[in-house]
Amino acid sequence: MTTGMENCDKPLFTFGIIADIQYADIDDGFNFKRSRKRYYRNSLRLLHNAQKRWSADTVKPRFILQLGDIIDGFNKRHDASERALETVMKEFDSSPVEVHHVWGNHEFYNFSRDTLMRSVLNSTTDSEAGGGHLSSCEIYAYHFSPAPKYRFVVLDAYDVSLLGREESSLKYQQAIAILKAHNDNEDLNHPPAPVGMEQRFVKFNGGFSQDQLDWLEGVLSLADNKLERVTIVSHLPIHPSSTDPICLAWNYDALLSILQAHKSVVCFMAGHDHDGGYHRDDSGVHYLTLEGVIETPPDSDAFGTVSVYEDRMFLKGYGRMSDRILMYP
Repeated sequence: MTTGMENCDKPLFTFGIIADIQYADIDDGFNFKRSRKRYYRNSLRLLHNAQKRWSADTVKPRFILQLGDIIDGFNKRHDASERALETVMKEFDSSPVEVHHVWGNHEFYNFSRDTLMRSVLNSTTDSEAGGGHLSSCEIYAYHFSPAPKYRFVVLDAYDVSLLGREESSLKYQQAIAILKAHNDNEDLNHPPAPVGMEQRFVKFNGGFSQDQLDWLEGVLSLADNKLERVTIVSHLPIHPSSTDPICLAWNYDALLSILQAHKSVVCFMAGHDHDGGYHRDDSGVHYLTLEGVIETPPDSDAFGTVSVYEDRMFLKGYGRMSDRILMYP
């Protein structure tokens, strides 16, 4: 949807968005259900297209949001995780623009949580993000303010998960208890039901711990008091109307109730569901799920540039990502 509003005045700032690159130096393949084609090598070319577009923009993006699954899990079985990550980061590094990385399931297929914390994918080490991260070294969550009155919060959707957690850890035990209560399949990547909300209880999803939810509550309360506008990002979607139910965070409802209680929240952005999705709730908060690069054909694209204004954000989508005007609540 576009009405020309994006051209009325100069934005306060812009930022780029891209999700589910899942690069691997292997031939094209298919998704878990073998129902969708995946273009592993081509994803790097589509990232290059995005970088080229952002570099050519009259107003250069202040930062890029990379919403998780930067390389594919197949790299692990080919002992190519480090090499694949270096290849993708070389493309990102071709531009001086700061990149904020979100962690998805494929990050954990390739690396341990400890390794990720020490890697280039830990954006809390960036100067602009410094001081805004959750104090627990076990949770990858932080916030940053690119401009006065605007704040972005990066959440850890695999905080409670079987992925990236040691089997002896409390959070692994919590995760296995949650899954076993809802999913009795031998292979926990298979959903417990063919349709409906129960599908989300699979191994490739995760949830948010109470510590992280409490931290977010505090961040949003301060933002309310400062009259800030907040955009929250996570690899996993949290609104049932913005995604296929199989892609939802396990305790999406707990996070939704927090967001809907704070007037500062304007938008939630996620990846994971490669088809993308969108919903605006009754309070006016936008839930945007980005189309995945990995399942985008070579003759298309899947990235966007968001222009931020006093009363709205405008998403200019490229390829199969739609234009959207996101008015503030």
